[in-house]
Amino acid sequence: MKVILALGNPGKEYEHTRHNVGWWLADHLAGHWGLDGWKRDGQARVLSGHVPGVKEVVRIVKPQTYMNLSGGALVQYARRPFWSAANDLLVLVDEAAIPVGTWRIRGEGGTSGHNGLKSVQQALGGSQKYARLRIGVGDPNRPPGGPLTDFVLGAVGKRDGETIRALFPEMTEAVDAWVRDGIKGALDVQSRRGHAP
Repeated sequence: MKVILALGNPGKEYEHTRHNVGWWLADHLAGHWGLDGWKRDGQARVLSGHVPGVKEVVRIVKPQTYMNLSGGALVQYARRPFWSAANDLLVLVDEAAIPVGTWRIRGEGGTSGHNGLKSVQQALGGSQKYARLRIGVGDPNRPPGGPLTDFVLGAVGKRDGETIRALFPEMTEAVDAWVRDGIKGALDVQSRRGHAP
């Protein structure tokens, strides 16, 4: 099973915040693949189905805990004997360190201080070997330093929202490639689209 874990916070008040852009992309992917029927599964809402040309079931997961507990939704998958986070997990996550209008995909790496990724890493026994697609929400005019909490929990402005959504087709192309060909396929799309790793 391929698991796409979209990070975000539950509740209407967080729907349009920078921290929830992973959920935006998850909803776009569901529509792209023609999947519907979100259902509750433990600490998450999930949507499962088959993607054309892929034998394995693809499951989109939205944790219903707050960001810093997101990894709890992965515990049931990590216990499966033939499931491997390195091959079968892709996390969709906001990234304040890269500007709006950019995205990056990597096969492994640290948390960059992101509480959702810290929770994912903890749920995976400390492993950093899982793919993550980082969606840029950074503002080059934001003063450096200081806590990011207010920034990532702030609403995405109209212009930035349109810029982020305009990238959905190419991010979807990368996710499609990951589902079919793993991280190498996704990195090929990233390179072809002109986004540095």
